[in-house]
Amino acid sequence: MNILFYRYNSICESSILTVWKQSGFQITEITEEMENKELTPKEQMLLVSEPLKATHYDLVFSINYFPVLSEVCNIFKTPYVCWIVDSPVLELYSNAIYHPWNRIFLFDYALYEEFAPKNPNCIFYLPLASDISTMKPICDAITKNDQSQYSCDISFVASLYTEKCPYNKLKNPPEYLRGYLEGIIESQLKVYGYNFIREVVTSKLVTEFKKYLPGFYQFPDNYEKNEIAVVADLYLSTKVTEQERMRLLKRLSEQFSVDLYTGSDTSSLPNVHNKGLARTYSDMPKIFRLSKINLNMTAKSIKTALPLRIWDILACGGFLLTNYQSEIPEYFEIGHDLETYSSEEELLEKCRYYLAHDEERMQIAENGFQKAMELHSLEQRMGEMFQILTSHNL
Repeated sequence: MNILFYRYNSICESSILTVWKQSGFQITEITEEMENKELTPKEQMLLVSEPLKATHYDLVFSINYFPVLSEVCNIFKTPYVCWIVDSPVLELYSNAIYHPWNRIFLFDYALYEEFAPKNPNCIFYLPLASDISTMKPICDAITKNDQSQYSCDISFVASLYTEKCPYNKLKNPPEYLRGYLEGIIESQLKVYGYNFIREVVTSKLVTEFKKYLPGFYQFPDNYEKNEIAVVADLYLSTKVTEQERMRLLKRLSEQFSVDLYTGSDTSSLPNVHNKGLARTYSDMPKIFRLSKINLNMTAKSIKTALPLRIWDILACGGFLLTNYQSEIPEYFEIGHDLETYSSEEELLEKCRYYLAHDEERMQIAENGFQKAMELHSLEQRMGEMFQILTSHNL
């Protein structure tokens, strides 16, 4: 199989490349956007159209969805395959989603339910996976120095969203609007496993919100202009994520030793040990293996899915304590392969319990690793992708 791979530096790209090359696929990489994030749509179009003119490719692939790639592939009648791994991806509201040459894989079943009706034969559900082939050798080579550097009771590897929360640009809203928005945020913070924000964002609220948010997101031409989704997923869900992470880390660090790997400002979390940024393919696997408890707090815009952090922790044989997501029981047994929490108090209780029960904690970590390796490796997931593609006439 001959694949044209459009890259923009997603952390998923290199592992997928490795899997495909090991499968004997021929890969041509387009890498310009890895260095230049200011490429225009015309430049993107030329980067893809020129090789398609010169050579036959069985498909064009990208992580996440690029409408311009979809447009080009539709002209050349070449399948455009993409795997959505983030949320929100507002490019999915492009009218290019209707093209018959799309093969769009969505990692969040809630996203699938929203977008599949727009192009039922070309949009599919595919969860993320554990990149065990990459992570395991790093963990197997852990040294005594690594043990000294990375071992800890509780760790969290993530942004706090404080530096990239667009809701924080809100300028002097009237009290009634501020109160209503804060009510939504506070209510969602108390609910796990279900994001209800879209249900309470009305067109009237959007109109008011836009008045006080400078630089409100503008859909390009030829997009469905779903501003309710923008307010709910880009602005409010991100704010809920920020507040959840700040509040839970504050509570945890008052009772436990917590290592945080982040580039975010932690000045308001004096008890947290800020270790700085963790490198994906050197530091991160060692942190996951050597932490007694690895936390995951899923971004609220990911409505039902397991985010990549869950799959990575399990790939490293780490013990995982994550917020409840409704898709988790589809893949793992709670209390056997991983642990979940559905409230602040439950999080504190389970941290206390598992720090005091080493054997049980380590057995759960081993169970999670074995299940990820047997059923959910990246190689297996790529196989599932190509089975779907084959059944839909790739």
